[in-house]
Amino acid sequence: MFESLSDRLSGVFRTLSGRAQLSEDNIQDALREVRLALLEADVNFKVVKEFTDAVREKALGTEVMKGVSPAQQVIKVVNEELVRLLGGEKTELQLQGKQPAIILMAGLQGSGKTTSSGKLALLLRKQKMKPYLVPVDIYRPAAIEQLQTLAKQIEIPCFNSTPDMKPVDIIRLAIEDAKEKQCTVLILDTAGRLHVDDTLMDELVAIKDFAKPQEILFVADAMTGQDAVTVAEAFNQRIGITGVILTKMDGDARGGAALSIKSVTGAPVKFVGMGEKLSEMEVFHPDRVAGRILGMGDVLTLLEKAQSGIEADEAEALAKKMQKAKFDLEDFRTQMKRMRSMGSFSSILKMIPGLGNVASQLGDMKGHEKELGKTESIINSMTMKERRNPEIINPSRKVRIANGSGTKVQDVNQLLRQFEQMRKMMQGMMGSKGGAGMKMPSMNGLGGMGGLPGGLGGMGGMAGLGGMGGMGGLGGMGGFPGMPSRSTTSATKKKRVKDRDKKKKNKKR
Repeated sequence: MFESLSDRLSGVFRTLSGRAQLSEDNIQDALREVRLALLEADVNFKVVKEFTDAVREKALGTEVMKGVSPAQQVIKVVNEELVRLLGGEKTELQLQGKQPAIILMAGLQGSGKTTSSGKLALLLRKQKMKPYLVPVDIYRPAAIEQLQTLAKQIEIPCFNSTPDMKPVDIIRLAIEDAKEKQCTVLILDTAGRLHVDDTLMDELVAIKDFAKPQEILFVADAMTGQDAVTVAEAFNQRIGITGVILTKMDGDARGGAALSIKSVTGAPVKFVGMGEKLSEMEVFHPDRVAGRILGMGDVLTLLEKAQSGIEADEAEALAKKMQKAKFDLEDFRTQMKRMRSMGSFSSILKMIPGLGNVASQLGDMKGHEKELGKTESIINSMTMKERRNPEIINPSRKVRIANGSGTKVQDVNQLLRQFEQMRKMMQGMMGSKGGAGMKMPSMNGLGGMGGLPGGLGGMGGMAGLGGMGGMGGLGGMGGFPGMPSRSTTSATKKKRVKDRDKKKKNKKR
C-alpha cells in the first residue's frame, strides 16, 4: 500500500545523504519533498502540516551525533513522528466488564464489515476467546446468509437472524443464546449506512444504546482514501467509535486513510485486513508500519507469520530429516504451502530489513509465484509413495504425473533433478556444525537470517523448483528463496578446512 510513499521518502533521504551536516536550508528542501509525498499519498492536509512542522522543529533542535549522517538523523526523526501519527503504539481491545463482551461493527455499505466480522472472530479465537457472530443487517438480502456461511467455514457459532426481525430483538435473543453457549464475545455485524442518512444513523444510535458495546469498530475501505476519514469522523460524532479496522491494506491504495484517521478522529487503527482469506487480518502496530514505510522492514511480523504457520517441534523434526537426507517431496510441498500462506514473495521481502527494494529489482514476482504453483501441481499429481521415494519415479510414472498436472515430462524431470541437487546440498551444509545458510533457525529468532524463520529454511532450494534461479542467495541470506550462492558454499568449505588445521596444531602442542 505504501510503496509510492516509501519510494518518494527514500529519494528525499538519498538527497540528504550527500550533505555534510544539517542546516535549516537543506531541512527545508527535504521537508518540501516530504510534504508533497504525503499529499500525493492522500494524507489530510492539516495532518501533513502538523507532521512537517513537528519534524522541522525536532530536526533543527537535535544535535547530529558522531558517526551518524544527516540523512540517518532525519530518518530517525521522521520515524518517530510517523509512529506518533499512526497512533503511537498497538491498541488492544477493551473488553472488560459485562460478559459476554460486545463489539459493534459499523461503516459504509461495501466497506467489508461482514468479512471483517468473520476475520475478527477467527483472530479472537486464536487469542483463546469464544466469539459469537450476530447478523444484524436486515436490509441487504444476502448479508445474513453471508455471515452464517463464513461462520460455518471457521466453525464459530452464529445467531440465526431473519430479515423480518428488528435489530434490537436480534441482539437481545443473541445475547441470551450466547450466554447458554458460554461465548465470551459477541460481534454485531450491522447494516452499512451513509453518514448522511439520518434514519439509519438513528437506528445505529438505538442499537448502541441497547447493546452498550465495549468496542465500536468503524470498518473503512483503505482504497477510499480521505473519504474514509471524513465518514469516520461523522460516525464518531454520532456514536463515538473506539477503533478502526482498515480493509484492503494489501491493495495499491496510497495509504492516506491509515496516516490520517487517528489524528482526525482520535480513534486508533486496531486491525487491518491484508487479503481475502479469513486468516488475513493483522493487529495494527504503528511502529512496524512506520518501519515498512521507511524501508526498515518488519521482522517481528514476519516471525509471527512464520510461527503461526509451523510449530517448534515440527521445525525440529524437519531439521532432523534434512540432516539425514530424508527430506522428501511431501515435506517440500508442506513447506511450500507454509511459505505461500505467509503472503506473496514481495510482501515477505519488504518485511526483511534492507530488502525492501529487492522485489522491484527482481521484476514480476507473480511469474515466480506462478512457477511455484506449477511445481506444487506436479507434486500433487504424484502418489504418496512417489513423494516419499522420488527415486521410484520411472518414465511411465513421469508421463502420468505430467498428464495429471497439465505439464510436460521435461518439467517433471527438471523438478526431480533439481530437488535431488537441493537435498544433497542440504545434507552437506547441515551435516557440519559450521554449516551456514541452510541451518534451521530457532522459533525465537531469525538465526542470523540463515533461512526463513520457523523452519522455513527448507525453502532455500527453490532456485529451479520455483523458477527463482536468478535470485542467488540475496546477499548471503542463505537462500531465500533461491539456492545458497556458490560464495556461501565456498566460505563454508574454507571454514571447515581452517577449523581442521587448527585442531591439528592443538594436538601437536
